[in-house]
Amino acid sequence: MDAAQAPTKQDRWPDILAMNLLKNPKTKTIAVLNMGIGGNAVLRGGLGPFALSRFDHDIMKQSSVKWLIVFEGVNDIGGSRDSTAAANVAKGLIEAFDKWITQAHAQGIKVYGCTITPIKKSMYYSPFHETARNTVNEWIRTSGHFDAVIDFDKMVRDPADIATLTTTAQSGDYLHPNELGYVMMGGGIDLGLFK
Repeated sequence: MDAAQAPTKQDRWPDILAMNLLKNPKTKTIAVLNMGIGGNAVLRGGLGPFALSRFDHDIMKQSSVKWLIVFEGVNDIGGSRDSTAAANVAKGLIEAFDKWITQAHAQGIKVYGCTITPIKKSMYYSPFHETARNTVNEWIRTSGHFDAVIDFDKMVRDPADIATLTTTAQSGDYLHPNELGYVMMGGGIDLGLFK
């Protein structure tokens, strides 16, 4: 459900995933519906209606949905003004994701959780923002609530400084991936998840 800043070449990670699905004989009939809004937030604020308010319309009321990929939360975390607010946002994101998982599972939809990509060197970074990001990512990776984890954080982080997007994958603001970053993300999704 995320649409991050990207060139207008239809080369964001959902576009890369859609192309890879089409190229694979076993998944060529699977389509990708990207309901992301750039600058959007899950809990409140951000650009456009926040994700909690649009989940029912954008996901649950769509026909023939079999899988849901959740890649959300960085704008909520980045908008936190202090450590208490950031901790509350992390808790709220986890509760929102859990709610979505429960709702989707009730309709037979598998839910895949994506870790939040690195934010160090970006306008969103501070130690308390990083703590909140790590809290959410740890829950995504270890809670067992998602049907699978797509670890975007590991795909695009700098091995020498794992809190930072690798230089070759960042667009200049160290928050949004560039075209190569989106290829790394979309190309890093296991097509075996879509059986």
